[in-house]
Amino acid sequence: MSRDRGSATVWAALTATVLGAVFAGVLLLGQAVVARHRAAAAADLAALAAAATWAHGPDDACAAAHRVARAQGAEVSGCRLGGEVAEVEARVAAGPFTPRIRARAGPPREPPGPVRDRQ
Repeated sequence: MSRDRGSATVWAALTATVLGAVFAGVLLLGQAVVARHRAAAAADLAALAAAATWAHGPDDACAAAHRVARAQGAEVSGCRLGGEVAEVEARVAAGPFTPRIRARAGPPREPPGPVRDRQ
């Protein structure tokens, strides 16, 4: 009889365990990416909602941001209004991951330095 009899079963079990661990890691990475994208989308939409209602005051603008983020399955963890510019931070809890994303909405920033006439 050979001394390595039954070793294929051990190798198969070890291979299955390693493949399962790699697959679990890939799933966790995918979950983190999806959570980050959901948080980014919620932050963008919440910032747009806050900027659209800036004329009603910061309380109403941030309330609009909270409503929109909640509808996206996210939570606003920061809301700041400076004139027509809204800055919102949103987070989405997805398993062990809770990414926080900031978004800004409003008119474009002034370009640095003098602006030349393009003619």
